[in-house]
Amino acid sequence: MLGAGVFVVFAPATAAAGGGPALLGALAVAGLVAYCNATSSARLAARYPESGGTYVYGRERLGPFAGFVAGWGFVVGKTASCAAMALTIGAYLWPGYARPVAVAAVLAVTAVNLRGVQKTAQVTQWLVAVTLTVLLLVVLVGLFGGEFRAARLGDPVATSAQPAAALDGPAGVGLLTAAGLLFFAFAGYARIATLGEEVRDPARTIPRAVPVALGLVLLTYLGLAVVALSVLGPARLAGSTAPLAEVVEAGGFSGLAWLVRAGATVAVLGVLLALVAGVGRSTLAMARRRDLPGGLAAVHPRFRVPHRAELAVAVIVIVVVALGDIRSAIGFSSCTVLVYYAITNAAALTLGPDPERRLPVRAMAWTGLAGCLLLAVTLPLGSVLAGFAVLAAGALGHAIRHAVHRRRIRP
Repeated sequence: MLGAGVFVVFAPATAAAGGGPALLGALAVAGLVAYCNATSSARLAARYPESGGTYVYGRERLGPFAGFVAGWGFVVGKTASCAAMALTIGAYLWPGYARPVAVAAVLAVTAVNLRGVQKTAQVTQWLVAVTLTVLLLVVLVGLFGGEFRAARLGDPVATSAQPAAALDGPAGVGLLTAAGLLFFAFAGYARIATLGEEVRDPARTIPRAVPVALGLVLLTYLGLAVVALSVLGPARLAGSTAPLAEVVEAGGFSGLAWLVRAGATVAVLGVLLALVAGVGRSTLAMARRRDLPGGLAAVHPRFRVPHRAELAVAVIVIVVVALGDIRSAIGFSSCTVLVYYAITNAAALTLGPDPERRLPVRAMAWTGLAGCLLLAVTLPLGSVLAGFAVLAAGALGHAIRHAVHRRRIRP
């Protein structure tokens, strides 16, 4: 979750929201929906501690078709997200050669993941430590650099900055569009559930890890949003291409901006590492049930990782890197992943009462379901059309394949 989103999403979200208070409101909406999703994910992961996440939950609780739609949405959405992350690394590290650097990043993280989930976790811990250090630096410079003005929180976004909003969201739903964009920055807690087979004591560990991780990230984002708005003001923040670096520069520490840019590169590398692992596990789960080619279900005898699935994901990401762009990949990913979480909440609604939880889990699942669908349809129109078109194409192919299969086995 502490990846590319935190370094880039505040700018377009501020422009879409139209001002500081609306941005904080959108952050609250995104955090609420994400927390409801996380609660449903944790309950289901404790019941079904195996690789695949909502692909498994949907199949078990709602039927094979719902499971396929969830798995298909996760795989195609997160593959696009992998490409966006890789292109972001290239843009920060070596702008003139962004695509070759992106390809190199995909190859590097795939090599790490093929060594096993323990190696992935160890590398991720170092990446998170570096990222948190850089974010703390941004907050400290923002607070004590002399440019912090809390009154700027109430300023509107200038008219000149409005085109930056334009991830072309529908008129009149700026706050919801901003919440949908901010949700992209929260996405990540599902990776805990997709690694269910490789976690010690998953019934106890996963339900604790998901909400704790999400809560810490929400507090981090809230602090960064307040600092960025108070230092830059909504208008400048809305038009920024590297808002956290500008916070440091505005505080009179322009010499440290390179450190923030390097931290962004490290953070995105950590996201890419986790994304490739998560997509590979979901691909493994779908291949085991023949919703994807069965050869992708192979697990390496030594490292115990789905090596064919991860190599296939890496190849597809490299193709998307060569042909696509960051903005379209992020919008497409947000739409399909919100549908994925809508199915998560629908599956959670079929569970019985949970005596170990004092939270109103059914009400939270309903809130998460409605919130995911609402945020999905208020994203930029191009993202909505592309996302639902690919989901529909996958669902149609699945239905045709199973109809043919039933006809073949019918006596």
